[in-house]
Amino acid sequence: MVRLNKNILPVAVVFVFLLISFVCTQTSFSMETEAEGGVLNVDAKSSILIEASSGKVLYENNADERLAPASVTKTMTILLIYEAVASGKISWDDVVTVSEHAASMGGSQVFLEPNEQQPVRELVKSIVIASANDAAVAMAEFVAGSEESFVALMNERAKTLGCENTHFKNACGLDEDGHYTSARDMAKIAKEIINKHSSIFEFTKTWQDSITHKTRRGEEEFGLTNTNKLIRWYNGATGLKTGSTGRALYCLVGTAEKNDLSLVSVVLAAPTPNIRFQEVMKMLDYGYANFKTAQGMSAGTEAGEAVVTKGAEEAVKASVKSNVCVVVPKASSGELETVINMDSVEAPVSAGDKVGEVIYSYDGKEIGRSDLVAAEDVEKAGFVDVAKRLIKIWR
Repeated sequence: MVRLNKNILPVAVVFVFLLISFVCTQTSFSMETEAEGGVLNVDAKSSILIEASSGKVLYENNADERLAPASVTKTMTILLIYEAVASGKISWDDVVTVSEHAASMGGSQVFLEPNEQQPVRELVKSIVIASANDAAVAMAEFVAGSEESFVALMNERAKTLGCENTHFKNACGLDEDGHYTSARDMAKIAKEIINKHSSIFEFTKTWQDSITHKTRRGEEEFGLTNTNKLIRWYNGATGLKTGSTGRALYCLVGTAEKNDLSLVSVVLAAPTPNIRFQEVMKMLDYGYANFKTAQGMSAGTEAGEAVVTKGAEEAVKASVKSNVCVVVPKASSGELETVINMDSVEAPVSAGDKVGEVIYSYDGKEIGRSDLVAAEDVEKAGFVDVAKRLIKIWR
């Protein structure tokens, strides 16, 4: 439903789209959580399910307890690597020389040797697919100069994402006192990756691949098999990261997209390897069975005209600045209501200047809004413009 505020200036007819679609550039909103901890019985110490574009929590249980994360730590390691590539600090073709320290990592690894050289792309592939500790530390050193410096970046980035129960001590997730995170924080990190660096799916959705070791002995092929069985067991699975150690037990950050709904499901400290996958799938099933998306007006849609005072033109076309995607219960009978508030602006006006707002409500509650912006420039009125306007009035 589209409702025009009675106190605003007339606007053109507004189209409201209730298309079920996922949009990467979403405007945040808040709604009451539809699912409380008792709705599902998840066999893990901590768990959470969120809608990926907005971060809306669909289910949670003990989601803020600080727990050992094992290799889901690499979710943050991967985020920082992708951000370093995006900023131009490093490139996929850069060659990394493996240090003694990186090659000494235990646990899951691809058996890199000291002084072995590998392109960034091959090391990242090893981290994402095979959860390689040696590759993770090699990349940490390459990005920040040392693992210690990289860990400082990890903790700084965690703070910017609002992770209140996270502190990293290493880049790969090996058990260490003071190295912890929470299910909620891990969901925030995963949300950041899949929304801004969806190219990671190239690796996370790959079941098997290989790298070529290049050492003094020559070249040797090494096979990689994805540690995340979710991508084979669950329709629509896109990733993201597994983890297990004696202290952390079995962890999984699972992501999926179907029916144009993108979800992140996290379990920490599940009792067995298979249970972590089963419980993540259970939460994903719950999300897809009970929720749907509704989209407001698409970014760029013309929403009417704003009056311009003292301008060469008397009005300027206004368009929607941002997409707003809302997550609503499938069982709800409500509908998306849209209110257009248009301002009167004084020239000069530049394209992109705010000239109003579009506000969305569902079941009587505001759930999102987007600015309306000028679609073009309007210069300040000159003598000729004023004269023409006066002549028009006198006629």
